[in-house]
Amino acid sequence: MIYVGIDDTDMPETPGTNQLAKALVALVADQFRCRFILRHQLFFDPRVPYTSKNGSASIQLEPIGAGEVDLGALVDRMKKRMLQWFVEGSDPGLCVTTTVPAEVTEWGRRCRRELVFRDDAEKLAQRLGVHLEGLGGTRGGMIGALAAVGLAAAAEDGRVVVHGTWPDDLEGRVSAAAITARGIEIRDVLTGEPIAPQEVDVGKHMRPNIRRGQVVLFVELVDEGDVHYRAVRLN
Repeated sequence: MIYVGIDDTDMPETPGTNQLAKALVALVADQFRCRFILRHQLFFDPRVPYTSKNGSASIQLEPIGAGEVDLGALVDRMKKRMLQWFVEGSDPGLCVTTTVPAEVTEWGRRCRRELVFRDDAEKLAQRLGVHLEGLGGTRGGMIGALAAVGLAAAAEDGRVVVHGTWPDDLEGRVSAAAITARGIEIRDVLTGEPIAPQEVDVGKHMRPNIRRGQVVLFVELVDEGDVHYRAVRLN
């Protein structure tokens, strides 16, 4: 598995980090399959510079076919596209690795709960041999890019933006059968227990979460006409 993390790639009124992640997946689709694109919520605090809500994105890629992966070539392709995407005022960071040490996962968890600094991210990546670089501005996106990789590898965090070849077509009221057919488990948000409703209002786009490696859609019971369950977006 190849883990890619990106952060701080946009500014207000420009395409967001999730959109860039999708563009990077399309760019390398000749050599790699996308397993997941996940959105990770980091520390939401006025001391942290961010465009909207301080989220970073991770991408999980699997090579197509046999043979050794040229990680350097992959980095170069992604880096080139990110530099083309660059907008003034953003501070993009890129992290790419095939191995994610436990210390990187712990870094990701720290980034969810406390204020951290770019220099610490850079030193940690250098010490562990993880490719991490800033591609403009203050290079502050290195913090979230490294965090995204650590959180993705733990398989316990993140909102699913893309899962394999899912078409992003589920919206509004959807049968539970259509949801579970994609390998998604439906759980009650209050109890955390799996349930089997007839249908769920998933909203504008279905955005389930990752919990212990499982794709999970959390729902809540509502009383709005004949709609009994509604998806809940968790970070």
